[in-house]
Amino acid sequence: MPDKTVPAKTMPEPVTLAFLRAWGVPDPGGSKKSRGQIVVVGGSRRSPGGVLLSAEAALRVGAGRVGIAAPAGVAAGLGPAMPEAGVYELPTGSDSVDVALGSALDSADAVLLGPGFDDPDATRAALHAVAEAEVARLVLDAFALGILPSFDRGLLPPDLLINANEEEAELLLERDLGRDRAADISEIAERYDAVVHCFGTVAHPDGRCWQAEPGGSGLGTAGSGDVLSGAIVGLAAQGMDAERAAVWGGWTHARAGDRLTERVGIGFLARDLLPELTAVLHES
Repeated sequence: MPDKTVPAKTMPEPVTLAFLRAWGVPDPGGSKKSRGQIVVVGGSRRSPGGVLLSAEAALRVGAGRVGIAAPAGVAAGLGPAMPEAGVYELPTGSDSVDVALGSALDSADAVLLGPGFDDPDATRAALHAVAEAEVARLVLDAFALGILPSFDRGLLPPDLLINANEEEAELLLERDLGRDRAADISEIAERYDAVVHCFGTVAHPDGRCWQAEPGGSGLGTAGSGDVLSGAIVGLAAQGMDAERAAVWGGWTHARAGDRLTERVGIGFLARDLLPELTAVLHES
């Protein structure tokens, strides 16, 4: 007779402060080079601030150095807005990256692509350019997730991490989310061979899954997701496994929002979350 065994539902492991303390955080080392180097790729004329939020969030969780790669019309204004970051211009169309950006991508411990993009063709071209640079670890967020279903997964690095909101998760699934959130996020992880974070749920393509409280409604503010993706890439660049970076980043972002809600109430801005990230990590 055929095997009628029903596969067990994905049972995520609850994430608590005690659980995270057992995992620990990276040793900061003695210099900015030992704390990880990052490049954040994104930006547009309409949304130039997303890359700034992500880049600062990466530094706020302990990363040592950050670069920002943006379209030429956007890049010029980013340096004064964030003097801590190196700034690079993305190539036009299908051109390859220039020597300066190529060197930055080659030396990066992690690259984040997506914040602030608003054009599918420009996003696809940037993703191709970054893929050609053979980066070690790639985090995809925001507009990059809209093109991922039609992008060749084989061109991307094996170490891939996806940070998706619920709408983006549905784009990746190509259907609506169901009642079993962990099963849906695990399906995305398996389909794209990536660690996936979505609303407190983190899934690994090997079937492991974790669930943290996603934070309160105060986090539903413009730019909050850019802060979250920056926190995740900042921890990933410091040597955390992708799943640990996703769990830690999501938890830190959520607790930062809770702290602000308790102190000032709903109405805080995404940039208000940035100093809270550091405080949350130190509390833990």
